[in-house]
Amino acid sequence: MADTPLTAPAVKPANPNFSSGPCSKRPGWTLDVLADALVGRSHRAKPAKARIQRALDLTRELLQVPADYRIGIVPASDTGAVEMFLWSALGARGVDMLTWESFGAGWVTDVQKQLKLDDVRVLEAPYGQLPDLTKVDFTRDVVFTWNGTTSGVRVPNANWIPADRQGLTICDATSAAFAQNLDFAKLDVVTFSWQKALGGEAAHGVLILSPRAVERLETYKPDRPLPKIFRMTKGGKLIEGIFKGETINTVSMLCIEDAVDAMDWGMEIGGLKAMQARANANYKVLADWVARTPWVDFLAHKEDERSNTSVCLVITDPAVKALDEEAQATFAKAIVSRLDKEGVAYDIGAYRDAPSGLRIWAGSTIEASDLEKLTPWLDWAFAQEKATLKAAA
Repeated sequence: MADTPLTAPAVKPANPNFSSGPCSKRPGWTLDVLADALVGRSHRAKPAKARIQRALDLTRELLQVPADYRIGIVPASDTGAVEMFLWSALGARGVDMLTWESFGAGWVTDVQKQLKLDDVRVLEAPYGQLPDLTKVDFTRDVVFTWNGTTSGVRVPNANWIPADRQGLTICDATSAAFAQNLDFAKLDVVTFSWQKALGGEAAHGVLILSPRAVERLETYKPDRPLPKIFRMTKGGKLIEGIFKGETINTVSMLCIEDAVDAMDWGMEIGGLKAMQARANANYKVLADWVARTPWVDFLAHKEDERSNTSVCLVITDPAVKALDEEAQATFAKAIVSRLDKEGVAYDIGAYRDAPSGLRIWAGSTIEASDLEKLTPWLDWAFAQEKATLKAAA
């Protein structure tokens, strides 16, 4: 493509919600799906507990979680789910922290500066890359994000994790769940939130524990105070009710109903494989566009490490790359703002800590047809800003 168009495309995406969290609702969603939510009822009432259990059962079935793993709904989104386990279980042995984007870096801060653990190794890579996974020591606990939402970089598989590991693997999977293959046999703790691949509401997290993770909770008592919402044991035993519909704190029954609706939709379209296939097809639309577009590229360097949900892009046009970092960021934000004003794409700017560029959600609740309609608009917005840049030179 020698030149990008200065004339606006004729057709806009039917759904302009390409935010990376909270993400787009499923196709066909309306407020009517919440009409039967058990609002005004105690979450401890029998029908409310049954509805919460329905959400847990659907999670197990749709994600194909092993029968001996516990699943609980916890406070404070994915962040709360990760923090609960870090504060409750780390310190029993050394820990390797893997970080290659903003949220992984946040877990490093928590472990080093808040928990103040002594034996911590940090394996770090810059945005766009993974750390050297061969350097991970599995005699230690390992904390990592499966899919870096703010970098668009994911681990390609779980082959680097041994089955006979001594430590626990603690995986923040919030933007990978329902879109990528999570090998639960290699994962002891998995966390996510409904607001990502399910397009659900924020505020609640999901915590999945292997038998080994439960054993750690029941045998290790950290020498630090734990807030009530972090406590998962009593008298040295797991509080099983947390994983049977008796949540630690009050949940929103509207959010429960919305999550159930999203997972029912996932089952109706063919389950996990169908949801993964939709995300892969969405990613391909963007990948094909990047391949034929000279002004843009993936932030992730290696193809097999590129996320199929949170697709992070950088502007590679020479005239833009010649600008200083602040001006490059301003250029990218101008594209984002222009598309927002046109009602074409909302919230597609790069994460605040990431390199400047674009971030487009491509999970299964997005339609490939909308991404196909978006790409000409991306070219148009770039052309408009490039023309403005030239005029100002």
